[in-house]
Amino acid sequence: MKENGLQDTHADIFELYAEDPEKADRVVFGREPHGDRRGFLRGAGLATMGAVIGSAIPFHRNMPSGFIPEAIAANPVKIAGKDGLTVLNDRPVNAETPAHLLDDEVTPTARHFIRNNGIVPTDMDPAKWQLQIDGLVNTPMTLGIEDLKKKFEVVTQRLTIECGGNGRAFFDPPARGNQWTLGAVACSEWTGVRLADVLKAAGVKENVVYTAHVGADTHLSGKEGKLPISRGVPIEKAMNPSNLIAFAMNGGTLHPMNGAPLRLVIPGWPGSCSQKWLKRIWLRDVVHDGPKMTGSAYRVPDYPVSPGEKVPKSAMKIIHAMPVKSLITTPKTGLSITGRKLAVAGHAWAGDNEVARVDVSIDFGASWQRADLKSPANPYAWQRWSAELAFPEKGYYEVWARATDDEGTSQPFAIAWNPKGYLNNSMHRISVRVS
Repeated sequence: MKENGLQDTHADIFELYAEDPEKADRVVFGREPHGDRRGFLRGAGLATMGAVIGSAIPFHRNMPSGFIPEAIAANPVKIAGKDGLTVLNDRPVNAETPAHLLDDEVTPTARHFIRNNGIVPTDMDPAKWQLQIDGLVNTPMTLGIEDLKKKFEVVTQRLTIECGGNGRAFFDPPARGNQWTLGAVACSEWTGVRLADVLKAAGVKENVVYTAHVGADTHLSGKEGKLPISRGVPIEKAMNPSNLIAFAMNGGTLHPMNGAPLRLVIPGWPGSCSQKWLKRIWLRDVVHDGPKMTGSAYRVPDYPVSPGEKVPKSAMKIIHAMPVKSLITTPKTGLSITGRKLAVAGHAWAGDNEVARVDVSIDFGASWQRADLKSPANPYAWQRWSAELAFPEKGYYEVWARATDDEGTSQPFAIAWNPKGYLNNSMHRISVRVS
């Protein structure tokens, strides 16, 4: 790839954004580093993008910085074992699931979203795989997958995983990063051993503050020893009995894009804490400072900010628990019906908390109807909700869903903006036309 343009296929666009977003804006969008923050297309960048798409873009001035046109994003990138996902990026691979395909109480493996930071390892042989437990432990250990099964209780749980950037596409002004809409969330059934049991067996020293996780994926640059991501959690969170070192998914092997053959599942917190292709867990006496732990990565301001406001790095705090949220999974938005009644349903979840209620509205929030809500199958499983709606007359309606957790916190209508586009838990809404 050359500085003055793209040379090969649409994959180069994604590569450029993964490695150097600001350079990508200059090359693809003709944007100067300190120019208009929305990065409008112009000059050679516009010509290049038009060539990739095969057409002029009349409204190119409205395209935000980092935007990948749908004609490119939707270009078929086949992912074996996945069905119906929308690919946002192909180097690294990132793909989300449309809301109406997330209706199952247990998310099928084929419809579990993909969030990668680096290049997937090529050798995923479970018979050879080894996990190292070291750092501030009394007894460092190296364990194969069969060792985990023999030495520790094997458990199966439904656990919700959500990317911290889910919903970033709706930020205005836009935030850089993968433009997730609604589908970077899933609740599959995971089988493995409790992380806490393994750490207890290794002997956690009294001065431990944080875990540090290392996977086998490699950095996009190809530089040997450079990690694409290495995050961790406070030791108190690590000892939660719902955290798993998982080697099975929905009764089968892990999908290669979801961390085969071994991964962490740290539910309730950003999915980035759930290291895939897990090779090492080490314990530290400081907050872990691996890739995607420092700077502004997976951090939000520690005070409310206005849209577009610049926030000093010193004011950015690490994201812990995810916020309360809900999703309408049936019907699909844009439905037209001839009757006056409609059954709607979906899921709700609330980070470290449980969802206490879900309400739905058909009059733009003027009134609310309480939905039926199931208890979670186990802690950290999302909860199924459903409601029967009655429309008073023909016309255009929006169905809004609002979840409230067991501490009384409800989803907002408006997005709480932050510079990195994290934690969007604004109410989900779909459109319905009654004739």
